[in-house]
Amino acid sequence: MSIQDPPRGFINVLRKMGPGMILAGSIVGSGELIATTRTGAEAGFSFLWIILLGCLIKVFTQIEFARYSISSGRTTLRAFLDVPGGAVIFALWFIMFVIGIGQLGGIVGGVGQALAISVPLTEKGREYNEAMAGQMAKIVELQQAGRDGENLPAAEASSRREGINAEIRDLKERLKPKDAIIWCILIGVLTAIILYIGNFGFIEAFCVVMVVLFTFITIGNAVALQTQDAWAMTLAGWRADGWLMPDGTDKWGALTTALAAFGIIGVGASEIVAYPYWCLEKGYGKWTGPRDASTRWAERAQGWIRVMHYDAWGSMVLYTISTIAFYILGASVLHRIGLVPEKSEMVRTLSVMYEPVFGKGGQLIFLFGAFAVLFSTFFVANAQKARLFADVFVILCKLDDSRRVPLVRFFSALLPLMCVVVFVFYQQPVVLVLISGVIQSLLLLPLGIAALYFRYFKTDPRLRPGPFWDVLLWLSVICFAVIGLYLAMTKILGYVGG
Repeated sequence: MSIQDPPRGFINVLRKMGPGMILAGSIVGSGELIATTRTGAEAGFSFLWIILLGCLIKVFTQIEFARYSISSGRTTLRAFLDVPGGAVIFALWFIMFVIGIGQLGGIVGGVGQALAISVPLTEKGREYNEAMAGQMAKIVELQQAGRDGENLPAAEASSRREGINAEIRDLKERLKPKDAIIWCILIGVLTAIILYIGNFGFIEAFCVVMVVLFTFITIGNAVALQTQDAWAMTLAGWRADGWLMPDGTDKWGALTTALAAFGIIGVGASEIVAYPYWCLEKGYGKWTGPRDASTRWAERAQGWIRVMHYDAWGSMVLYTISTIAFYILGASVLHRIGLVPEKSEMVRTLSVMYEPVFGKGGQLIFLFGAFAVLFSTFFVANAQKARLFADVFVILCKLDDSRRVPLVRFFSALLPLMCVVVFVFYQQPVVLVLISGVIQSLLLLPLGIAALYFRYFKTDPRLRPGPFWDVLLWLSVICFAVIGLYLAMTKILGYVGG
């Protein structure tokens, strides 16, 4: 048992951080790049407050889970069994886990799309890229003409857009490029191999490099937009979109998209469940040691929990800044020219956000960044799921803990390939990601209730937080309840009602 005293001083604490960066690697991808920009494209600046709230408010529940895991040494799924009705939460999580494979199918599909555009593998793929570049230029030009007030009647604009869409459909039918699928399969196999032979240190270093690279590019792009009057974020533009709720006939649809994004931006339900695993794998629980009544143990536990706080809040600052940048790009560019990222052209549409600053080279910059963050998310999320699924087998089959490591390696190789199969049979990455976001939003309330139970009934009294923290934790759970209720009414009841 390698018990260690917690570090003192900022630099020493910084050296012991890491789980949050792994979490950021899984966050800055599907939520930020896809769901956040989609929300900005649909609603303009109106729902920036929902996106900010989604990044900030869930950290309290995340930390409460990690506090209990570090002090007890129990994984999240084992901790569910300490909660009354925990078997129900366990079952709900497992449903989310299975649906999350679909989300990762959407993400690896996005990686495949980015690579198919930047490095086509077939002649049909190259021909398709050249033709689609021309079609996207026509769409942007048409939308910009209407925005600039040119003499373009609405009926004519609609007719031209439908003509362009018809040409795009004809291109897909005539060429039927398979480059995205080929790349998707190659990425899935590569990820399976890397995860099978990798370890915590490799995953941690990989995430730091991938996330930091594209985060700085995106932030720079969003800042540079503010120097161009046509694309800058202004109070007048915000007021025109609607301060808290967008104007327009489809505002409730945009709200549903925003709340689905709420479930996966920042720490979603899957990250709340996964974070304690990374904290334990980093060593916070092992270094704290088994709980006892001594003052020495309490001081040691408080110290490592303090390190975890720095880790969680540090990663929150990083992904919140990144999320705001992505939202501003979606609202400033895509919303203003009337483009919404969807279906097989998701990546190509998103790349338009980089053209006002970087010109035609913006697509290449975006494609590099999209590959970085989407592959990072796909990579880390599969690593997380492998550890969770291994824990499921250990718990349900009552296996010895020594079986956990080989099970993690097995699922690390299997799960990426399963995600590829999902995308091959359903090539709509945005839909897959948003469905997962809805399910994660619905699971947030049970997780919040479990966090409250840990706080008041299971956490060692010497480690419990103060009243101000309690207020914020309760506020977090109330937000989960409101959003879960809205999505249940609009989505689940809508499906039941036909």
